[in-house]
Amino acid sequence: MPFSSLRGIRSVLSYYQYLRYFQLQQRCLVTITDEYRPTTKSRASIKGVELLRNPAFNKGMAFTLEERQHMGIHGLLPPAVLTQDIQALRFMINFHRMNNDLDRYTELMNLSDRNEKLFFRVIADNIEELIPIVYTPTVGLACQKYGLVFKRPRGLFITIHDKGHIYDILCNWTERHVKAIVVTDGERILGLGDLGASGMGIPVGKLQLYTAIAGIPPQHCLPIMLDVGTNNEEISSSPLYVGLRQNRVTGKEYDEFIDEFMAAVVQRFGWECLIQFEDFASHNAYRLLERYQKAYCTFNDDIQGTAAVVLAGVFGALRITSTKLIDNTYLFVGAGQAACGIADLLTHAMVREGASIEEARSKIWMYDVHGLIVEGRPQGDLEGHKAPYVKKGKAIKDLAAVVDFVKPSMLMGASGVGRLFHEGVLKKMAQINERPVIFALSNPTSRAECTAEEAYRETDGRCIFASGSPFKPVVYNNKTFHPGQGNNAYIFPAVALATIACSARHVEEDMFLIAAQKLGSLVSEDDLSNGRVYPPIPKTHEVTVKIAAHLAEHLYATKKAWNYPEPDDKEEFIRMQLYDTSYEYFGPKIWNWPEKHSAVRSVPSMDENIVLQP
Repeated sequence: MPFSSLRGIRSVLSYYQYLRYFQLQQRCLVTITDEYRPTTKSRASIKGVELLRNPAFNKGMAFTLEERQHMGIHGLLPPAVLTQDIQALRFMINFHRMNNDLDRYTELMNLSDRNEKLFFRVIADNIEELIPIVYTPTVGLACQKYGLVFKRPRGLFITIHDKGHIYDILCNWTERHVKAIVVTDGERILGLGDLGASGMGIPVGKLQLYTAIAGIPPQHCLPIMLDVGTNNEEISSSPLYVGLRQNRVTGKEYDEFIDEFMAAVVQRFGWECLIQFEDFASHNAYRLLERYQKAYCTFNDDIQGTAAVVLAGVFGALRITSTKLIDNTYLFVGAGQAACGIADLLTHAMVREGASIEEARSKIWMYDVHGLIVEGRPQGDLEGHKAPYVKKGKAIKDLAAVVDFVKPSMLMGASGVGRLFHEGVLKKMAQINERPVIFALSNPTSRAECTAEEAYRETDGRCIFASGSPFKPVVYNNKTFHPGQGNNAYIFPAVALATIACSARHVEEDMFLIAAQKLGSLVSEDDLSNGRVYPPIPKTHEVTVKIAAHLAEHLYATKKAWNYPEPDDKEEFIRMQLYDTSYEYFGPKIWNWPEKHSAVRSVPSMDENIVLQP
């Protein structure tokens, strides 16, 4: 910037403002320079030992002899050249030798610190085995033990004491072109409660699935922890705790902090940067979604992603029972943000199929810690997002008695209370229904309302079962059942991929209904006959591409896509965006000329007649 321009700015700003302006220009160069200057090192600028220490470029022993000599790393590695296939095999051999899942999680994180492409290749090739390690349920244990497993930061920690300087902190992230952020304040981590800054494992894990499942390049992803304190004294009193040791900030100061964060993201990364809210407590999650949904490119996976994946499971169950949404009665056990989000999307789907909103809501009952949610109940809050589902009825506390009173065809567990669907509840569901639908959705596995084995056993193998955490196949009466896992990984990566690829400015509510319908349609007849209401986990990547392409069709049809020109083949367009886990070539880039122009010329002898050009 010319000095004359700075002098003009200085004349109208206070001395402090001038210094602040100058510092930001020097540190971030956000006005012009960032658009033309690469913010991450290119491979051409990295050589020698620095190349081996950069996980984005390191190939380990896969560097060829030519690459090693050209890049100045010859002799820094053993002489053998090992392909990525062999490296992946070696990692999985060591992985299987470990004694527990926390050690396996730690080893995977260590691999991501060493060799990024190999890390995502290993996950993609072993997705059914490794999703429970990278994400739920093991990530919950990793968050509880975060002080032990933390090795290096993989995102940004922004505290309440940084209020007024959030943009400055975002400038410290060297990658300028961030397209997806997952953010949490750690107040409601899975079913584990307030873990404060230890909840950072959740945004990290979510974004790793963005790449492994949806192919969103890792350099475009940014995990963020908003540390406003924690009310969990057991966590904060540990000498290994990594966050602020203070009670949570609430009220106006909290809201101003979140407002500043949202504005700073747009200022730093642009309007198209997707912001996914994750594991905020119910009292904040809904109001923040309502506050920002129409103003920013944002969604809440706990509310909207969970709702969509559960609705997809319902669509799968309907194909087995040969019924319609409106033909069923739904009992939600748990009335928090997940349950209300599912109920709202379920209502929306029934209305789209022709029912009135009153008729749709009449099919949905809710049960919480105080019992069945009915008018005049002496205990418990009946306001907020559960209010539309308050009914006239008996204030019953016992869950088995509630099932007998409501007579649901679908029982939805979103309580966070393990084994709440006991023998009496499951047997009652089997008495009422020929094919009872039982979804035990709470995470992690220890918080599931029942196990798959319990559900099949107590219903004589007649139930249609799905869970939030993975369960192994169950053999009952000589038949093998494959429990469906209502994993949000079927939904949120696809929604993010379509939103980013199409440059959508907002994540519309209809996108989740469309994603749920498409996911439900991708369950094969063979899967349904084996008890699955979701496609097998190994097909998650292909399922994600199909859903994202379907969403892209919707975004362009409704004029919500801003990436022009509109591609003719939406699926091919989506596939062109995907991250490639294969290694890059680091040798010199060479090409040949025609022989007569590339031949080496010799000095002519003195006897030759040489015609010199003037």
